Amino acid sequence: MKLAVAGKGGVGKTTLVVLLAREAAARGYRVLLVDADTDANVATTLGFPTPIVPLAEEEDLIADRAGTGGLVRLNPTVDDIPSRYAVERDGIRLLVLGGIRGGGAGCACPANALLKALLAHLLVREKEVVLLDMEAGIEHLGRGTVRNVDGLLLVVESDRRAIETAERTVGLAHEIGIERIFVVVNKIRGEEELEEVRRRLPTQITIVGAVPYLEELRGTLGMEGLPHELSVPSLTELFTALERVLASR
Repeated sequence: MKLAVAGKGGVGKTTLVVLLAREAAARGYRVLLVDADTDANVATTLGFPTPIVPLAEEEDLIADRAGTGGLVRLNPTVDDIPSRYAVERDGIRLLVLGGIRGGGAGCACPANALLKALLAHLLVREKEVVLLDMEAGIEHLGRGTVRNVDGLLLVVESDRRAIETAERTVGLAHEIGIERIFVVVNKIRGEEELEEVRRRLPTQITIVGAVPYLEELRGTLGMEGLPHELSVPSLTELFTALERVLASR
């Protein structure tokens, strides 16, 4: 299972990604999380006690593998990066990409070339769950960095702007060849609210799960991360649904 997870900022995307990773690890999968968000906070949510230097700030690595300035290697060597730079906690390995700095940074920048090559390497591993926590919105999709994922999971809530972001993301995903797009509706406060979201989403988008608003999460995302004792049955159901739909490809 190789999934890119995207959505508007504030919809609970990172929390959901971490809970999915925990569910996968509990089922015996080897799990790799890739934090590809400029505002990288997967490590904090997982409970890592100290900050992790993003790959985007490993200037020597980027220069050595992908080049500098106008001399960009589009196929840099990346096979050793997971073992050298991934950190592990509770059976979940984490790679923190960070953001691509500079307002003019595009597809040809060395950092992005390294990311694309790294993801291509990761997305061919067997029996490994790879979850990509993308930037809020559609920035990484615009660079085409996730065209080889098994599917795109969009996190939405009942907020109109979150649904509009999902609609734009669907269009851009189709442009780069991602056809398997699924939605999880987060922070739902009842069946009526879920049906309202379902009515407003494009009919071609499949809702694979809904996660209720969890009052117990408020104020818990400190340096210790998500509570280990947190049980979210809807996340277990969501992971099972994703296994089923991705197995049918």
